[in-house]
Amino acid sequence: MDSPFEILGVEPDADDAEVDRAYRRRVIEVHPDQGGSAAEFNRVRTAYEQIKAGYSPESTNGEVAANAPESTRVAEDADSEPEADEEEEEEGSRVEYLNYEVLDDHGWDLGDEDLFEKAAEADLAHEDFGVFLAHPNETLLEAAENRGFAWPYACRGGACANCAVAVVEGEMDTPGDHILPSTMLDQDIRLSCMGGPVSDDIKVIFNVKHLPGLDELRLPPYPFEQAHMND
Repeated sequence: MDSPFEILGVEPDADDAEVDRAYRRRVIEVHPDQGGSAAEFNRVRTAYEQIKAGYSPESTNGEVAANAPESTRVAEDADSEPEADEEEEEEGSRVEYLNYEVLDDHGWDLGDEDLFEKAAEADLAHEDFGVFLAHPNETLLEAAENRGFAWPYACRGGACANCAVAVVEGEMDTPGDHILPSTMLDQDIRLSCMGGPVSDDIKVIFNVKHLPGLDELRLPPYPFEQAHMND
């Protein structure tokens, strides 16, 4: 069986930047729209997640941990945090979020200046509107998932726009080497899988992947649409 490193075509001692570049290249090569298959796409994505989770060819335990579902690894990591760190974990950025899909239902527009005020008065479901605290060193996607939300994503490596968010207020960092064109960055579109809040308060609209200019940058949905396919 090929190791995760062999699947991505990198050496076991490859650094994070090399792994990220290899993943972005491979995930596009095996994309079903490019002649690949869903099985191969998932194989590449799993290999990438295993490496990022600390996979080691010499460590059986490392392999088991890498194969565990990410939600499980997150829960285990959270459970292992000492109680003494709880006060430190309260540091971070206040994130106010809104689901793009509810805008049409209420006749709202992405450019409405009072959009979040309207949302606050609309008695929306908690998964569609609310506030959470993003801790330092968490990406926005990680912060949402660690608070129990299922926000959309596909690659977790900057190779698609499934996880895109619109930043309405505040700032997110923007690491290089991603698929977003400069026109999208100029419109305050960011990738939640790569960037995190850098201001004390931030307002974001998530699930904006169907916006013009982003639609063609998407990959097969995972896992947000799967979780909501029966809604």
